[in-house]
Amino acid sequence: MTHRLLALILFACSSAPTLALALTPPPQPRLMQSGAEQPIALHTLRISSEISGGMAETTVHMVFANKNARTLEGELQFPLLDGQQISALALDINGQLRPAVTVPKAKGRQIFEAIVRRGVDPALLEQTQGNNFKLRVYPFFPMASRTVEFKYTEALARAGDNWRYRLPLVYGERIEHFELRLTVNGATSAPIAAGALGALAFKRAGGRYQAGLTRTKFTPDGMLTLAIPAAVQAQTFVQQHAGETYFVTEIPVPSTRARRKLPKTVGLLWDSSGSGAARSHAAELHELGRYFAALGNAEVRLTRLRDRAEPSATYRIVNGDWSALRGALENTVYDGASALADWKAQSDVGEYLLVSDGLLNYGNARFPVLSAQQRLYALNASVAADTARLGALAERSGGRLVQVDPQHPGAAAEALLSEGVQLRQVSAHGAGDILVESLDPQHGLLRIAGKLLKPDARLTLSLVQDGATQQRVIELSGDKRPHPTAAQLWASYKLRTLEADFEANRAAILALGTRFGIPTRETSLIVLEMIEDYVRYDLAPPPEFMQEYERISKSHGAQLRLEREAKLERVVQGFAQKTAWWRKRYPEKPTELQRVNITATKISVRHLEVSSPVPMVVMSPGPIPAPPAEAAPGPASAAPAQPGPASRARTPQVASGMGLQAWVEDAPYIARMNAAPASGLYQVYLEERPAHLNSPTFYVDVADLMFKKGQRYLALRVLSNLAEMDLENRHVLRVLGHRLMQAGEPQLAIAVFAKVRDLAEEEPQSFRDLGLAHGAAGQHQQAIDALYETVLRPWDARFGPIELIALTEMNAIIASAPGKLDTGRIDRRLLVNTPLDLHAVLTWDADNSDMNLQVTDPDGEVSRHFSVTTQGGRMSPDIGGGYGPEEFALRRAKPGKYKVEASFAHSRQQVVSGAVNLQLKLTLGLGSVKAKETTHTLRLHAGNRGKVLVGEFEITARCAPQLGAVCIFVAR
Repeated sequence: MTHRLLALILFACSSAPTLALALTPPPQPRLMQSGAEQPIALHTLRISSEISGGMAETTVHMVFANKNARTLEGELQFPLLDGQQISALALDINGQLRPAVTVPKAKGRQIFEAIVRRGVDPALLEQTQGNNFKLRVYPFFPMASRTVEFKYTEALARAGDNWRYRLPLVYGERIEHFELRLTVNGATSAPIAAGALGALAFKRAGGRYQAGLTRTKFTPDGMLTLAIPAAVQAQTFVQQHAGETYFVTEIPVPSTRARRKLPKTVGLLWDSSGSGAARSHAAELHELGRYFAALGNAEVRLTRLRDRAEPSATYRIVNGDWSALRGALENTVYDGASALADWKAQSDVGEYLLVSDGLLNYGNARFPVLSAQQRLYALNASVAADTARLGALAERSGGRLVQVDPQHPGAAAEALLSEGVQLRQVSAHGAGDILVESLDPQHGLLRIAGKLLKPDARLTLSLVQDGATQQRVIELSGDKRPHPTAAQLWASYKLRTLEADFEANRAAILALGTRFGIPTRETSLIVLEMIEDYVRYDLAPPPEFMQEYERISKSHGAQLRLEREAKLERVVQGFAQKTAWWRKRYPEKPTELQRVNITATKISVRHLEVSSPVPMVVMSPGPIPAPPAEAAPGPASAAPAQPGPASRARTPQVASGMGLQAWVEDAPYIARMNAAPASGLYQVYLEERPAHLNSPTFYVDVADLMFKKGQRYLALRVLSNLAEMDLENRHVLRVLGHRLMQAGEPQLAIAVFAKVRDLAEEEPQSFRDLGLAHGAAGQHQQAIDALYETVLRPWDARFGPIELIALTEMNAIIASAPGKLDTGRIDRRLLVNTPLDLHAVLTWDADNSDMNLQVTDPDGEVSRHFSVTTQGGRMSPDIGGGYGPEEFALRRAKPGKYKVEASFAHSRQQVVSGAVNLQLKLTLGLGSVKAKETTHTLRLHAGNRGKVLVGEFEITARCAPQLGAVCIFVAR
């Protein structure tokens, strides 16, 4: 059994210059293990860095030792700061370091997990959210070691006349072998080292300075800093990449700054989401105090951003007094997901201050675009922040990202209140694709990157300071030197421009990451052991394996085409068998039917009354013509919105009340909240939250109780915390999406399921969930497109025949949609609507797990997997290795009680919060214009192996085709 090692290594290396000094390093990192008797040890650590001008490339070489008697999977998690970029990854394969290749992010995860199931060596490095990364490695064999090496590049900050390089050495454990090698090129004098390791002695050798040391049984700690003399003249570095010449020019400019003109109306966007609690609020308020003091007399409009924007509140600043606003900010409750784009810009606001970590994880709104007269400044006081997004959002309006450092009070306010040299325009001769690090250069340095097109290239700059404009010409063809990071620095600037609206620029980010071999939000780095796997997954291998790759590829392409064609034919054959079942007439036992005179003009329905708070469905379809006794299903695409007697999608002919068994956990907070009045629920939740911060179960339970007591607004906020809990945990996000669907919020669920699809395109449930959410929101074309992707794509065999269930749901949406949909890309053999009286589908949130659905009909007959009951109830095959779904379908439901049960068979994967969340979706009249549905979530502990009652419902009467036009349905 594979166990997972969770390792948290926090790197706080030097960042690119922003408006204030880089953030103080985070606390000591921790190495945590789960499922290992002994911790996996970092046995060897070798760090080397090469610095040229204001750019550095650092290589981290790590050897891990597994002293356990079992195979483990490793996961190394670490954030990088603004300006740092992973540039390479390698993993030892058969004793040699094999370099990684770029892969689309979702595909990389699919490949990794598929190969891990086969027990073969892969490694996958992904960007999670913001500038956070994780590296997954498998396997760590018993009593053996693995070697991982990665590189990152960075542009150094300038402090006075020196470049400032920082290297954190806080690894939190004793290392058997430690080595450090530092090389500085082109410096006029020796660098000065300080901090950890003491004063290193640099020696000059051939135009460079070098230093290093070796230690055994050593516990590195603290921060090593280097002060490196910086050039006083502009210097240019170049690099050849993919047939093009990239350059980076570093231009010293005056570092003096002057006060800028401040507006009279300020919009304060205060991130009050759950992740906002981790910011340094005292430092933020200190900087804002200085800003408002300089503002003097003005109006501030405060908008809190959580899972949705709250209405703005207006505060007056009088002679710098902002005590009322400060008090409101100090009393902020940080709760809910981060919908940072969910606000409206006001035309009379002069500038906006966005105080946030930038972790946008909720909703599908686009960030507002400000007018030409407005600026947005972003303030960040969090180490784990999405600085790329914050910086890009601020810079596109002419503002800046300002880092708030608690160790340097007042620095952020000074940067916010002042401005120095401004780059207003740059024109190029013999160069193109010009990108600028900052229009407001900091610490006396302006960096510009681009591509050289001619030998005599030059830049003409228009610089403004204190209202005066100066022209400056930079010759790029003069003293230029090669540098191994110039191309990647250009790519990082390009990536930053795309990050402001990541959702709209996903394709461009994917292309950029692939071209430069860097991990982004859309690309990952992967290492595979077998060349056949590079062929199987259509990945170009490292250059040394290309000849063998091309040889194997010749036969693989033809085989792949045959497999895809065969897959479609298998789906067509299976669907034909399912429609044959639908056409078949099954015997019915005599049942007392309630008849209504055909001339009746009013139908009365008695609603079922149940004591359970769980939602129920009671259906009253009204007068309807009965369909033909045995009408064959017709093409779903031809189903009219108001079908005639011969072609109509059969309207639901059942009525039910459904009371589902709710999960009751033995937890004190449940009793407290049940006893509290509706008005006091939120306060009880806040008091209990610190003890349950990382428990998805807690937030789901609390939200359920708030829904029950009518606190819908707060229930949705509490539920949205699931989006904040873990960076890109698709299992938790699926729970959130299903709960939003159950709460009647399909629009919110669409954004969540779209995120899940992006995270797990290798799982068919990602497309099915998204398609059903679109359908519930009335977006029928998007719904059938997503569901047909579930049908077409090749899936791992463990997911079972999910295509047949998706086809039933897709055809039902086509048949019941109010307008005609585009079905041109769908195989005509699969366009057949099969209306059902009863359709029950069970899904769950744990991969590699087996849940079982069981339905007992009014005659006491129990459905079996892949079998048909006497009255025609069809149960789908058992799904033993995925997330479901399992389906019970019944074309003609006889009156009586139906019982739905579920059981936990087994799981080969750690499940969310020690439990599996099951979702049951019951639809009455599927495939008709009057279909009704209800959903419910049930939680099972992983150790529960018995059957659990999900719910019971009763069908009290139905139309008999031979009796004609009108029936009455009474739910008892």
